[in-house]
Amino acid sequence: MTTHAPQAAPAHLPQALAAKPDDTAAVVAELRDRAEITDALYRFALGQDLKDRALFASAFTADAELDFRPAAARWGAEPPLMTGRDAIVDAILAMFTGRVDTTHQVTNPRVRVDGDTARLTALVEAQHLLTADPATHALLKNPYTVDLVRDGDRWLIRRMRIDNTWFTGDPTAIFGG
Repeated sequence: MTTHAPQAAPAHLPQALAAKPDDTAAVVAELRDRAEITDALYRFALGQDLKDRALFASAFTADAELDFRPAAARWGAEPPLMTGRDAIVDAILAMFTGRVDTTHQVTNPRVRVDGDTARLTALVEAQHLLTADPATHALLKNPYTVDLVRDGDRWLIRRMRIDNTWFTGDPTAIFGG
């Protein structure tokens, strides 16, 4: 029987995958952080889609910033920088509730944890359909850059920047006429 010495994981893999077998607690803690960090973005997306105020708000710190300006600039819109959890929740839900149906699909999440802060990048495909006229829609593919902070066992979004790679359809489905 041949035994092989364990090999170090490549540098591009998360620290949890490079841990030694006796580091189970550290591996579990890192994997939990990664899952909770990604869950903050899922709460953001699904909270909008369901128009669920509590779920949507649960994604943000009280002093959060949401910057949709880079994405909106692609089609000439100039929304303001949204600051503060309550202002973000009020603005987004007021813009969509009863007017726009949305679906968000989050893919390609990449997470970097640094103590009690983290950076998440992901691609989000966002479909917006006017409730009264589903033929009026906008489909966007947006790279997200999200800075998060630890809040006990969960993570919250402190800053989110939404860029746009491409879109199709009518942007009035997002912002109105």
